[in-house]
Amino acid sequence: MEPTTTLYRPLGSHELSLIAASGYREFPPRLPGQPIFYPVLSEEYAIQIARDWNAKNSETRVGIVTKFRVKRVYLSKFEIRTVGARIHQEYWIPVGELAEFNKNIVGLIEVIAEFHKK
Repeated sequence: MEPTTTLYRPLGSHELSLIAASGYREFPPRLPGQPIFYPVLSEEYAIQIARDWNAKNSETRVGIVTKFRVKRVYLSKFEIRTVGARIHQEYWIPVGELAEFNKNIVGLIEVIAEFHKK
């Protein structure tokens, strides 16, 4: 089995419904004006975004954290970006690469946390 890297993706309920429609196998295309897909490297960072941003600012007031594995050899062509503190690390995957990114997901995308704001 090829080595993989575990990544996380904070998202809202609409994006989760599109992932569910794929059988939890791929992330949906980005919306117009969203040229980059941002998976993050730590669960803690993904929770911060889902809880402190998505749940507070999304239409549905829900923040969700997903976990998934990607082939390490594929990820090696992308630089890890640190966008704040040491835990704030993410990959910047160009929108044109998302289909190939999805092909390199190993296993299923799983929901590991959900946050609700009233």
